[in-house]
Amino acid sequence: MTDLQRIFPVVMLVFLVIACGFTAGCTSSSKSSVSPQSSTLLTDPVNSFSVEKVEVYHFHGNNQCTSCIAVGDLAEKTVTANFKDELASGRLVFAHINAEQPENRALAEKYGVTGSSLWIGVYDANGFHKEQDIKVWYLIDDEDAYSMYLSGIIAGRLNGDLS
Repeated sequence: MTDLQRIFPVVMLVFLVIACGFTAGCTSSSKSSVSPQSSTLLTDPVNSFSVEKVEVYHFHGNNQCTSCIAVGDLAEKTVTANFKDELASGRLVFAHINAEQPENRALAEKYGVTGSSLWIGVYDANGFHKEQDIKVWYLIDDEDAYSMYLSGIIAGRLNGDLS
């Protein structure tokens, strides 16, 4: 067996690990992004008209990569362009949150944030439900697809669709 044949599987494994890290977004901790307080989002007909508020937060750290910035910028652009009335009424909230700043620690813990991420929180008659949206990372190179996808998710949450 040649040196190349012995080292090739190791090189491929390292490449795979690095590639998986890039597709998952930037993280600042090795903790899982699912906290013990996570809610499972299910479609519930009772919720259809009882959504009080939806929060869309782009959490980030002090240093952001190009993809992290794109996730937040595209989310802000989508929300401000497509949900003006909901933003004005306070029923929808959007913000960029630096999770590394002490004043944002409680909010980051509430959402279970471990790194740069986009989270959606829904307040309804049954309490608080949260979800991290990872699909947006795969859409940052197509602004129209990103906007269409995220607009659909937000509209659904505003209408009580928590699936």
